[in-house]
Amino acid sequence: MTDIVKNSLLVRLIAAVYEGLRRFYRDSLLGRGWRGWHESWLQSHTKRAWDAFSASDDPAESSIYARLLALFEKVLHFLGGWLSASQFYRILTAIRDWYLRISEGSRVLSAINRVPLHRWMLFAFAFYLPIEYVLRDLLKIALLASVWEEVFIMAGVAMVLWRTCLKQSDTFARATALETALLLYMAAGLLLALINRPYPAIAMAGYRAQVEYIVWYFILLRLIEDEGDAKALAFGFVGVVSLLALHGIYQFIVAVPIPSSWVSQTEMGVRTRVFSLTGSPNIFGSLLVMAAPSAAALMYYCKKGWLKFLGLCLTGAICLSILFTFSRGAWVGLVLAIVIFSLCIDKRLLGIMGVAMAAVLVAVPSITSRLTYLFTNDYAEASAVGGRALRWEVGRTLLHENSPWLGFGLGRFGGAVAMNNQVLDKTEDFEYFYMDNYYLKTLVEMGYVGIILYLLSLAAFVFLAIRAVRACGEGRAYGVFDDALTRSEGSTVCLAAGLFAGLSGVLVHCYFENIFEEPYMMAYFWGLAALLQRLGALAKAKRRGMNRT
Repeated sequence: MTDIVKNSLLVRLIAAVYEGLRRFYRDSLLGRGWRGWHESWLQSHTKRAWDAFSASDDPAESSIYARLLALFEKVLHFLGGWLSASQFYRILTAIRDWYLRISEGSRVLSAINRVPLHRWMLFAFAFYLPIEYVLRDLLKIALLASVWEEVFIMAGVAMVLWRTCLKQSDTFARATALETALLLYMAAGLLLALINRPYPAIAMAGYRAQVEYIVWYFILLRLIEDEGDAKALAFGFVGVVSLLALHGIYQFIVAVPIPSSWVSQTEMGVRTRVFSLTGSPNIFGSLLVMAAPSAAALMYYCKKGWLKFLGLCLTGAICLSILFTFSRGAWVGLVLAIVIFSLCIDKRLLGIMGVAMAAVLVAVPSITSRLTYLFTNDYAEASAVGGRALRWEVGRTLLHENSPWLGFGLGRFGGAVAMNNQVLDKTEDFEYFYMDNYYLKTLVEMGYVGIILYLLSLAAFVFLAIRAVRACGEGRAYGVFDDALTRSEGSTVCLAAGLFAGLSGVLVHCYFENIFEEPYMMAYFWGLAALLQRLGALAKAKRRGMNRT
C-alpha cells in the first residue's frame, strides 16, 4: 500500500513541484544569501557567545538553595530508614505483594503494573482538565469538586517525599533558577497578602489563586526521571488536547449555541465559537495553542511514516479548532508559537503559515471580518465604553488608589476572586469585571513589587527554556537544505521546541485574557515548563554519559 501511494501520480507531482521549488530557491539570490549568512553566522563571535550562554550550567545548581535541598534530602533519607523499619511500611508491602500475586494472571493488570506509579501520576496530570470536568460538571459532588485539586497536589507532594525517603529517586535536590525565582515571587505574594489586607479572607483567597498551581512546577520537576516519563507526559497531553480539538470541530459543525455577548453586532457572520469542555472559547483557544506545536513535533520526532501522518492530522485538527474559537488573542499566540517552532526546527513552516493565513483570510469571511473589526471606529468606541480600553484604564486608576508598589490588594479586583467577593459598592465610575490582561491584573493586585517578581520568573523561564532547547539539539549536524522531517527523528529537540513555542504563545495570549485564572491552565503551564526543563537536563546528562564512555 505504501508503494502504491508513493508511486501515485499525485504524490509524484507534489514531489516534482517541491524539488523544482527547492532547486529554484537553492540557486536564487535569496538562497545564496541565506547560505552566506548561515556560514558567516557559524563563524561569528555572536554565535560563540550564544553557544556559551546556552551551554552554561544553571547557576542555581551550585547555590545555597541547592545545598539546602541536598541537606533536606539527607534528612528525608534518615526518616526513610525509620519508615522502612515501621509496621506501617510492612503492612503496605504485604498489601502490594498480595496485589501483585492476584494480578499475575490478568493481562490488563499486568500491563498496568509494568508502568511505574509515578508515571501514572504524570498521566493523571495530562488528564487534568477532563478530570476536573467530570468532577465539577458531570458528577457535581460539591465537596469533591471543591477539594480534589488540593488532594491531587498533596498526592504529588506525598509521592515525591515517599520516593525520596525510600531512596527510590534521587530527584529531590534538583534546583533551577526558575524555581528560586518562583519561590521569591510566592514569598513576596504572601507578604503582600499579610500587609495589604483590608479583607483578610479575600486576600488569602487571592493569594491562593495566584500561586497555588505553580506548585506543579516543583512537583513535576522531581517526578520526571527519564525520557520515558517525559514522553508519557508530552504525548499524554497532546492526546488529551487533540480529543478536545475534535470535540471543538464537532461543536462548529453542529453550530453549538453561544451567548450573544461572545460576538458583537458587527460580527453576526460568526455562526458559533467553540469551547469544548472549558466553557470559554478564549481559554480553549489558549489551551490549543499550548498543544499545537507539541503535536507538530510528532511529525519530526517519530520515525514511522504513519506516526508522522498522525502528527500531521492532530496538528491540523488543533489548528482548525483554534480558528473555530474565533479568539483573536489565541490567533496571535498561535502565530508566535509557529514562528518560534519554525526557527527552532523547520523554517519552511514560516512560508506554509503565510500561505495558510492568506488562504483563510480569502476563503473565510467571518474570520476576516473579526480581524478587520479591530481597526474600525465601532471597535474603538465599544472598547472605550465597556471593552479592554476601559477595563485597563480602571485598573490603572485603582493601582494608584492604595500604593503603586503594594497594589490594590490580592483578590480585590480584576479576577475570579474579586468577581465572587464584590465588597465594594458599584458606582457610575466603578463596577467589577475581569481585567482581560493577566499581567495588568497582577500589577493592580500586587503592585510593582509583584509584577516585577512575576516578570522575573517569566524571564527565568524563557532563558532556561532556550538553554533546554539548545541542550536537546546539541550535536545535530545538518546542512541548510537537509530534510527537516527526518534530521531530528528521535531527538528530543522537537519536543522541547514544541513545548517552548506553545508556552510562549500562551504568555502572549495572557496579555489579552486572564488565562491563568483557570486553575488547569496555570497547572498545565508550569507542569509543562518543568517538563521542558527536564528534557534539557536529560539531554545534558545523556551527552555527559556518552563523553565518559
